[in-house]
Amino acid sequence: QVQLVESGGGLVQAGGSLRLSCAASGRASSNYHMGWFRQPPGKEREFVAVISWSGAGTRYAESVNGRFTISRDNARTIHLQMNKLKVEDPAVYYCAAATWWDLQTMDARKRYNYWGQGTQVTVSS
Repeated sequence: QVQLVESGGGLVQAGGSLRLSCAASGRASSNYHMGWFRQPPGKEREFVAVISWSGAGTRYAESVNGRFTISRDNARTIHLQMNKLKVEDPAVYYCAAATWWDLQTMDARKRYNYWGQGTQVTVSS
């Protein structure tokens, strides 16, 4: 079992920045690919970004491409640097871990085996 804990959410003005972090613990997680999803109020959970276990592969949702950057320090910690935040970005942001990598389908929730509890991001206009 792997536990994922997100941190770094909060309130920011439109145009500002936030950095989310996710720490994995539990079973050895050196081969987990890790990503971020978000769930705006009243909407489905949607893909944001993913990074492979090596850090060499990344993929972004079109809505955040060029504004958000996913990175990883090591096997257990990833970050999501969110710049130029917009009023449509507020959501609960979830960290997720996957054991299998397929760049084309990593935007699907079913690819992920473990999920964090989420961290709230609020953007004021």
